[in-house]
Amino acid sequence: MLVFAASDKGGTGRSVTCANIAFRCALKGMDVAYVDFDFGSPTAPTVFGLTAAADRTAAADRTAATGVHSYLRGENAHLPRLDMWSLSERAALRGPPPGSGRLCLYPGNRGGGEFAIGGAVTGRCVDLLLLLLTEFDIVFVDLSAGRSFAVDLALNATARDQLANTETRWLVFHRWTHQHIMATADLVNGKRGIVDIGTGHGHDEAALRNRIRFVRAAVPREPDQLRPVQAEWIRTLDEELTAMAADKGLGRAVTLGAVPLEPVLQWREQIITDGDALTSGVANTATVDAYQDLAAALTDSSRWETL
Repeated sequence: MLVFAASDKGGTGRSVTCANIAFRCALKGMDVAYVDFDFGSPTAPTVFGLTAAADRTAAADRTAATGVHSYLRGENAHLPRLDMWSLSERAALRGPPPGSGRLCLYPGNRGGGEFAIGGAVTGRCVDLLLLLLTEFDIVFVDLSAGRSFAVDLALNATARDQLANTETRWLVFHRWTHQHIMATADLVNGKRGIVDIGTGHGHDEAALRNRIRFVRAAVPREPDQLRPVQAEWIRTLDEELTAMAADKGLGRAVTLGAVPLEPVLQWREQIITDGDALTSGVANTATVDAYQDLAAALTDSSRWETL
């Protein structure tokens, strides 16, 4: 299965949420690859605790062109792979729990940037995805935010005959605000949005729409000890957002799940382990539950039935 992670803009929680879903899939016994296609800001190693390992890999590369981006551009035939269970700087992530599958990160180029997509790049992208699909059960591809070259590349590659029969899913992440709901609706349904670009590359519109689900990230919970007027204002605003999301095509029927605002992630973007919630107590169990539900929903065909 191919899973593409998109968002209307940076700061939505796309990468950290997607990484935590990938982690939960690996805990369920699946072999998981996480590929950093965020060409403008390839920082996935920090979430997995693999920054030092990525730095060592880059330092050992004499061409200074190690990473997914240079590989796609044909500048380097070597594609670095970092195994989280053996290389993570976080002790809690070293050594897989019994029954876990593999979890490997394919990092982007440090200091990279967006680049134009041509036929040769698309061909190498198709070959890369096919190669990973022979080894891993799920391949997560973390895309650059907004209407990016990375989104265009993903849609172009998956329209090719070689990937036509591959199970492909899109997770579009957004915050629970008026601004993010509006921007996310435009990213998917607007001019030069995902559906528009995808159909231009040859995707069937209805089939592509059915591969897209929304994930609400960092959804605020009603704080304790609010004055009655504040609590009522929040409830009214939530009703407004719910109505707006439904009107813009982001309603509950196409929303795969939501992740509550997690204080830990406001300070450090990281994998949230069971120990973070149950042993040390620094994270909330509701956050773990949300990630587990999203991982289960990703492979539950009933949650992806034609609408």
